[in-house]
Amino acid sequence: MPANSIQVTIRDALKTAFSGLAASTYNSVPESVISPAIVLVPGSPYFEPQLLSKGNVKIKVNMVATAIVSYNSNPASLDNIEKLIISILAALPAGYIVGVVERPLVTQIGAAQYLTADINISTYFTQTN
Repeated sequence: MPANSIQVTIRDALKTAFSGLAASTYNSVPESVISPAIVLVPGSPYFEPQLLSKGNVKIKVNMVATAIVSYNSNPASLDNIEKLIISILAALPAGYIVGVVERPLVTQIGAAQYLTADINISTYFTQTN
């Protein structure tokens, strides 16, 4: 088993980077959400191989950071998600590439409605054996 992992190198690192934001941060899909929140999930495609050789693997890892705010009133919710998105972008560590930010959608999670927006991010992961 490799010494480093995507969980530690990427998802945990992002969770730590976002820990100073005024939002709950999850590095996997939670059973329930405490809003405002950031949920980190694999993107599509998830892995893009860059280098495959004996003992070396380098891949581009695509992730989605889903920004989530309570959906109480449309103008306030839109303002809140825009502020959360900007704070997420500002907190990204060096070495991450930001793709598009998808349009906000009203999403039902459990019994509550939230306004959500996906931020596409990617970085590189190298495994040397």
